[in-house]
Amino acid sequence: MAGSAATGGVVLVADDDAAIRRSLERGLRLSGFTVLLAADGPGALALLAERSPDLLVLDVSMPGLTGTEVCRSLRARGDETPVLMLSALDELADRVAGLQAGADDYLVKPFALEELVLRLRALLRRRPAGPAGPAPDAPLRAGPLVVDPATREVHRDGIAVHLTRREFELLAALVRNAGIVLTRDQLLDRVWGYDFEVRTDAVDTFVSYLRRKLEEGGRPRLIHTVRGVGFVLRTTDAATTDTLTDDDGRSGP
Repeated sequence: MAGSAATGGVVLVADDDAAIRRSLERGLRLSGFTVLLAADGPGALALLAERSPDLLVLDVSMPGLTGTEVCRSLRARGDETPVLMLSALDELADRVAGLQAGADDYLVKPFALEELVLRLRALLRRRPAGPAGPAPDAPLRAGPLVVDPATREVHRDGIAVHLTRREFELLAALVRNAGIVLTRDQLLDRVWGYDFEVRTDAVDTFVSYLRRKLEEGGRPRLIHTVRGVGFVLRTTDAATTDTLTDDDGRSGP
């Protein structure tokens, strides 16, 4: 990814509202970021063909090509640049659509610039290391799962499981702590890097995505909900069932 003299990295902001673009450009520059601007989805893709920003901020509702469509296009061609979506809509369906398209985070307008900056810095800290970065960890193993940080590949019972970058990071955190219950706040800190008050439903959403992929074909559940606490990856039947629930609240293994 492109480097920058600015301490915050290079951010591409795509929003069809000129006032918002100007405001974000000014605020992010003052916060140490180098800022690239696009007025719509096609403009963002054109800039991405020439530049390699460290982060993307995409408005969901741009005309012509939405932020969700831009994000989906990037992920389809293997571009894992962190994406934060902006939207005036606070509906669950809209947040889920953005996350399913491969976005890493979602922020509802209006928002405080300080929160946006904190979220962007968290994404920047957790982007994949480049060739000069630290050596990757050895493969992680838990029961039928093998999670390889070097190749970012996941296998269950020898069968490949294809995950987005954020899904991979969440699963890796759970595998590293197999058998240990992690709270939603702990997962937000370890996977998203948040150190401020934020909604935790993103964790539940991504756990749901992971379960769907890991349990394809009727395979047994590995990621369990611990009522009132958080989540645990369990590969044996050692835990008692009175603390574990399925998503609908029923007791489950």
